[in-house]
Amino acid sequence: MDPGKDKEGVPQPSGPPARKKFVIPLDEDEVPPGVAKPLFRSTQSLPTVDTSAQAAPQTYAEYAISQPLEGAGATCPTGSEPLAGETPNQALKPGAKSNSIIVSPRQRGNPVLKFVRNVPWEFGDVIPDYVLGQSTCALFLSLRYHNLHPDYIHGRLQSLGKNFALRVLLVQVDVKDPQQALKELAKMCILADCTLILAWSPEEAGRYLETYKAYEQKPADLLMEKLEQDFVSRVTECLTTVKSVNKTDSQTLLTTFG
Repeated sequence: MDPGKDKEGVPQPSGPPARKKFVIPLDEDEVPPGVAKPLFRSTQSLPTVDTSAQAAPQTYAEYAISQPLEGAGATCPTGSEPLAGETPNQALKPGAKSNSIIVSPRQRGNPVLKFVRNVPWEFGDVIPDYVLGQSTCALFLSLRYHNLHPDYIHGRLQSLGKNFALRVLLVQVDVKDPQQALKELAKMCILADCTLILAWSPEEAGRYLETYKAYEQKPADLLMEKLEQDFVSRVTECLTTVKSVNKTDSQTLLTTFG
């Protein structure tokens, strides 16, 4: 065999063998010649992730929901909550009659709702936290939440305006030293023409809401002083207006002098 030919008799080129070029296709965009290819891939086309901190909860109910459950047996508040996909009732105008307490959706998850049992309640698109009557509403505030967000209640009171004649600020005292916070809230209620009610537990707060709604149509006779019409009672009342005379002395005077 001729050393200058291959097995098939084709003459081989003289000199060192030529190198073969291999091209590896890339998924990246082609770079025009003369331009340096970037070392790292651009992140403009990648989806951005919002790393901004979440906003603080706007209500105590949202704050309570964000806290971990106390135990495995903890349950969610029960009541006439709308099912998934349902929308809350339409806004209730001041002066409109309703047999139920209208609860704002922002109060969903508030433990107070578990203890509103003696009167019906339902969710509705209302400005206050609770609409208790035609001219009565209530805002709920936890002192623990108030210490974390002291400006929250200012905006809520301003949003009420003059739509309700009786505006109640129902405060749940759940801190050890509430004196300073209660002093500030009392001053705020005086300036805002608002009634301050204190409750030391969610159960007590629920009872206040029930009572306001149950006595919505009741007259004020229970609060008014009852005047006796008989002669002895009226004379006794007249004599006891003197500081040194009590009811026993008045009975003695009536027995002695008739």
